[in-house]
Parts: sequence; C-alpha cells; structure tokens
Amino acid sequence: MIVITAPTGNIGRHLLALLLESAPAHDEELRVIVRDPARLPDAVRERVEVITGSHGDAGVVDRAFEGADAVFWLVPPDASLAPQDAYCGFTRPAAKALAAHGVGHVVGVSALGSGTPLADRAGLVTASLAMDGLLADTGAAYRALANPSFFENLLEEAGSIREKGVFTDAVDADRKAPLVAVADIAAVAAGLLLERSWTGSDSVPVLGPQDLSPNDLARIMTEQLGRPVRYERRPLDELYTTLVGHGLHEAFVQGIADMKRAKDEGLDAGVARTPDTASRTTFERWCAETLKPAVLS
Repeated sequence: MIVITAPTGNIGRHLLALLLESAPAHDEELRVIVRDPARLPDAVRERVEVITGSHGDAGVVDRAFEGADAVFWLVPPDASLAPQDAYCGFTRPAAKALAAHGVGHVVGVSALGSGTPLADRAGLVTASLAMDGLLADTGAAYRALANPSFFENLLEEAGSIREKGVFTDAVDADRKAPLVAVADIAAVAAGLLLERSWTGSDSVPVLGPQDLSPNDLARIMTEQLGRPVRYERRPLDELYTTLVGHGLHEAFVQGIADMKRAKDEGLDAGVARTPDTASRTTFERWCAETLKPAVLS
C-alpha cells in the first residue's frame, strides 16, 4: 500500500498517473489523502482508496497510514504561517503517525542545500531541510527529493510574458543554476516508491539536464515562443513589500526572500550533475509543451 499526499498538485498528479500505470504490475494498492475528492477524475477515484481531509491533521494521517508500506510526502505551501510552522508544524502529526504505524518507506519533496554553508539561512529551504530531519527520525527509510527551482514557477509569469515580454526574479541575470520539471520529480518519486529495496536516510538530487541562467531562459523562451522575452531582476525589498501587501505572513515572505538570496549566492550549485542526478526534460521541450500554450491562451 502506497499513500500519496497532495495527489491533485503539480507533482502529485503526475506521480499518481505514473503509479496507476505501474501499480498493477507490482501488485500495489494506492491510497490518497485529498481535501476535495471531486478534484480527482472519476477514473482515478474508482482505482484508489480516498481519505478525505488535510494531511496536516493528526486524525487524517492516522487513518491514512494504517497498513501503509510507503508514503509520498509533500507539504503544500501555506503563506499564512511562518516557515517552520508551514513545514515542521504541518509535518509533526504525520511523523507521529509514521512511527506509530511502522511505515517502512517515505519519499518527501525537499530542496537542495543540505550540508552547505548557506543551508542555515535559506528561508523556506532551511525549513524544508528541518522537515527532512523530522521524517528521518520516524524510523522509516527516508529519501528527500532534493530539488532546485521548478520550470513550472514560470507559469506564474505567463501573463507578463504574454503582455509585456518580461519575466522577473531576484537572482543575477547570469547566475546559472539547475532547474527541473515537476514531471521529472514525480518520475523519480514513483521509482523509489515502487522499488523499496533502499534503507536508511539520504537525499536524492533531481537536477534537470543542465544549469541555466535567467538570460539563458529568456533566450530559449524567445526561440520557443517566437516573440522577444527578456529578464528583469527584481530587488528583494520590492518583492518583500509586494508580497506582504498581498496579505502573506511577514515571516513566510522573509523566508521567500532569504531563499532567493541564498540561491543567488549559489545555494543550488553544490551538487554535481551525474547520470543519476540529471533528469530528462529540457527547458526547450517544457517551453514548447507547457509554457507556450499557457502564454498563447
């Protein structure tokens, strides 16, 4: 029995599709935790056991983890909380339930940066790494998917790219760093959840096929979209003021700013890309298949 949290999210929906395709060959049952089961397609609801509620709720995870062999763990972003509460506070009930039910394997969505000098001052990343410690202490074998920034973050800029030909971030225009497609993260998670021969606690970097700078992204988007796209660097203080003005928790916004500052200082550059850590989806392909339809819609 594999339990999937956040099955309707960016990573979870890809993961669930992969597991539904592969589970019969592995004689594997699937259980999902979801706040609104109506968001699951009818064909999916017919093939999985559904636990309704939040996976931050102690009663929900206690029911969901009973009899489970493996769990996919993803903390949904909650900008109404401070980072440690958003990650560790949300995860503590699950950690207790994992230990109580003796769940053998857990795969969690985390971040790059563990063991680097920047890890203790990287905002949301620091909180995510602390969450890894909670899960590793449950007694389950644990694998933290150590991810850089996602291609999909650019979907938030689709309107600006369409209307102005501009996307923004807070890092240097020539700062090269790994980036990854969420579908590739889901593929790594599916492999780990189905083939549970691994033991102990470790991180699994998922680095995409190459490092890219914002200027590289602009060039590729220009080529793929057939229109000029340029990058504008946004000051962190301006980002902070804007997000707080939108009602986000000030400590959470500070966590975003600290994370972006750490990334600009090289937080994601500490892991070498190898055949095992590289994932296959190129930015060119992602632009053509995902970003272009969003921008042109």
